[in-house]
Amino acid sequence: MLRISRKVSITVVGLSILSVFMFSQSMSAKEAMETAHLTFAPAVPPPIDRKSPALVRVDLETIEKEGVLVKDEQGDTRYEFWTFIGHVPGPMIRVRVGDTIELHLKNHKGSENTHNIDLHAVTGPGGGATSLTVQPGEEKVARFKMLNPGLFVYHCATSPIPEHISNGMYGMILVEPKEGLPPVDKEFYVLQSEFYTEKEYGAAGLQHFDGDKGAAEEPTYVVFNGSVGALTGEGALKANVGDRVRMYFGNSGPNLISSWHIIGEIFDRVYHEGSLTASPSESVQTTTVPAAGSSVAEFTVEVPGDYILVDHSIFRIGKGAVGILNVAGKENPAIYNPIK
Repeated sequence: MLRISRKVSITVVGLSILSVFMFSQSMSAKEAMETAHLTFAPAVPPPIDRKSPALVRVDLETIEKEGVLVKDEQGDTRYEFWTFIGHVPGPMIRVRVGDTIELHLKNHKGSENTHNIDLHAVTGPGGGATSLTVQPGEEKVARFKMLNPGLFVYHCATSPIPEHISNGMYGMILVEPKEGLPPVDKEFYVLQSEFYTEKEYGAAGLQHFDGDKGAAEEPTYVVFNGSVGALTGEGALKANVGDRVRMYFGNSGPNLISSWHIIGEIFDRVYHEGSLTASPSESVQTTTVPAAGSSVAEFTVEVPGDYILVDHSIFRIGKGAVGILNVAGKENPAIYNPIK
């Protein structure tokens, strides 16, 4: 007759309880998993409305593709962009403090180069790049805990790093604080960057990266959201009189410091260098944004019209650093009154 001692019985029961606990924890983890809502500039993902951390899956693919740098009736300027999901800049990612990102990075099989991703929001070697270096046709997965709130740049960090950044491999990730951000009427994603081409500004046809210009820090183009005119014409940002606007502004560089300014508007609040823990500055006219840095600005628009976004290192307007915020609504002569 087989006897089971009380001690063994307790152990068996304990293991059974532990198994149930582990299974329930596994189910909870599955229930807490979600897929990130990615958006392309100037669109911003919706605010995080949950109160507890989640496991957030982010799927990115590196794609090398030809696209338009300058659109012109006489002949477009084209460029061989290196991208995240086919866009420059790459998509905006929005999560909250305490979330864990499960990042799936795939390198398109048609790529000619190795790629990876360095997220400035990630704590650990290479900002994730050492774990997510992918050859053409390869996919890798890694998980990262979001420890610090803020607006962060991400970019490719495969050698030579300057070339990968210069060719368009960058984007931004917003890590909301636990309490979230105050609601606003409009949010926009704007990222400044530089392109270094062998031929002069506006030259038609396919242009190629010029490493000598990059080393000399003499960009042919300085643009918002990946191309000349991306934020003008049909691409202009839209708001209405009375709207509270929040802009997430980044500077991928790779070289220049941006002097970000909106002509005719004053920033009510600026969270310098993307920090959402420090107290914001108030009534700011122009704010500096370092290469691979960011800034979050909030303001209310009181008067209709076109407001011009610039890098106030003002000669860069001629290199493409200009955009429009179009504000519609009733005139407000108490604030702005053109006397005829």
